[in-house]
Amino acid sequence: MPADEEKAFPMKRQEGLKWNGWGYRDSKFIHAPDTDTCTFSGNRYPMCGISMPHLMKWFREHLGANTNEKSPAKPLDLSKIPQPIRCPEFVAEARQWCKSISEDAEDRLMHGHGHLCEEIYVLRNNEYFDRIPDMVVFPSCHKDVEELVKLATKYNVVIIPMGGGTSVSGALLCPTEERRTIVSMDMTEMNRIHWIDPENLMAHIEAGIIGQDLEKQLEREGYTTGHQPDSLEFSSLGGWVATRASGMKKNIYGNIEDMVVRVKMVTAKGTIEKSCQVPRISCGPDVHQMILGSEGTLGVITEVTLKIKPLPECTEYGSLIFPEFDKGINFLHEVSRKKIYPASIRLMDNEQLQFGLALKGEKSIFEKMTDYVKQVYITRLRGFKQEKISLCTVVFEGAKDRVQWEQKQIYDIAAGFGGIPAGEENGKQGYLLTFSIAYLRDLGMDYHFVAESFETSVPWDRVSDLIKNVKQRIVDSCLEQGVCHTPYSAARVTQCYDTGACCYFYFGFSSVGLADPMAVYSNLEQAAREEVLANGGSVSHHHGIGKVRAQFLEGTISSVGKQALMAVKQGLDPQNIFGNGNLIGVVGPTGAIKSKL
Repeated sequence: MPADEEKAFPMKRQEGLKWNGWGYRDSKFIHAPDTDTCTFSGNRYPMCGISMPHLMKWFREHLGANTNEKSPAKPLDLSKIPQPIRCPEFVAEARQWCKSISEDAEDRLMHGHGHLCEEIYVLRNNEYFDRIPDMVVFPSCHKDVEELVKLATKYNVVIIPMGGGTSVSGALLCPTEERRTIVSMDMTEMNRIHWIDPENLMAHIEAGIIGQDLEKQLEREGYTTGHQPDSLEFSSLGGWVATRASGMKKNIYGNIEDMVVRVKMVTAKGTIEKSCQVPRISCGPDVHQMILGSEGTLGVITEVTLKIKPLPECTEYGSLIFPEFDKGINFLHEVSRKKIYPASIRLMDNEQLQFGLALKGEKSIFEKMTDYVKQVYITRLRGFKQEKISLCTVVFEGAKDRVQWEQKQIYDIAAGFGGIPAGEENGKQGYLLTFSIAYLRDLGMDYHFVAESFETSVPWDRVSDLIKNVKQRIVDSCLEQGVCHTPYSAARVTQCYDTGACCYFYFGFSSVGLADPMAVYSNLEQAAREEVLANGGSVSHHHGIGKVRAQFLEGTISSVGKQALMAVKQGLDPQNIFGNGNLIGVVGPTGAIKSKL
């Protein structure tokens, strides 16, 4: 990216990002006990500066949080960070190829975790991890990566690639049993767009670029990738490819696998790349599919050629209220049947809607929606009930005439399922809220409330039952483990396909009185995932496998499928240089397989 342009975050991440929570240091929910109101600090998000008088009351009444008893994060204690296992020979030779190398304790800690609930809980409570990277390298080009990987092979050093660090699968955690030197390879200095091809609508980009920086640079030239994951502000292009990511506007731009034209990946055996950049090629099994979803186990993704599109002529937002969640699901299914896909269409259940209403204030982004809902209640239109209604937000994007046609079609279909238009502003603010909602987990943890989210994909005929059963399993599991207050369990449908949908779950519980909150969380995650699979859902739609879901991999792809992955790993990386332990649980210096089942 241009040298004079500010990056999403600095090389020393802790100068701009929280070391023990989500997002920017200057952005967080702040509770004022004297007025019992919340505000959101900074100026980065639409909800910044808005007074939210109902949020903490909702926390108490619906989540069982005791807002008079805080559980603040403890300050960083560098004395508890494990000492590095150094390889002086590697360091000395690496400096010939890499200008920036750090063995600083804070840098090492920042590169030793992602954003799983368990990881953040450990950091907030000064427990830390038994094993973190021993050093961090910051390559600036593909050649740097090639030479560093050669050195790692020479000195039997482990490399764990890192982009934005937003993983929620435990993918960045270092295997505790690994006694070799572990190097975190921070790719974010590789953030340039090498070229843009306007005629063929492609761009060749270094894989370390952060999503928001990529979009800003393309936008100046009149283009977009259209890829907007919830983590757009902090996640990287290489991370998207490595996890098979999906974005909120996938309906018209595709998932990441639909956008990739060409990938360059450095392995312990050399660089993998195709010889041409063509729309399709028939040359045996596609090596791109081997790279997509590889989660840092086979190599380092350094450069990607992506499809791009001209900036849309117009973007319009909309929203709909349905009398109940199942009506909304049936509406989405009908939209899919007719293949009238707006850029984004997402449906939240009543529990999530009520949570959204708790964020309202005098200048609230939910104010207009609240007024409209009240109007519906007062006039009792169509018998809508406050405890059952569901909200759908819609983004229309493209040529103006196409957008107008889609709007009419969507609202006509919705009417057949009892849907009522709820306004453009509600749709816009509901969509943008996605980028600030993740900060709420840190607020909850300040008051002994543990929260997480997960996702799955499922055929249409099982969407409703899966959501109901998983939500109930969350509640039951909490009660079985002695959680003293009814937990929070909510869902939304976030992406639609011809054959099914992505379902996203949010859950949380009060940890007051629990001897080991993380054990309860782990058991709850396990129970919820088992229920997902029992109801025909996938192990993951876009978060990936990492370490926390590795136990489900063989059941998902078959034992033969897992053996195939193991064979590819052994062929490309016999020393297990890329030994992060993700997916198939390969650990140790010889590439031996350790079962995670």
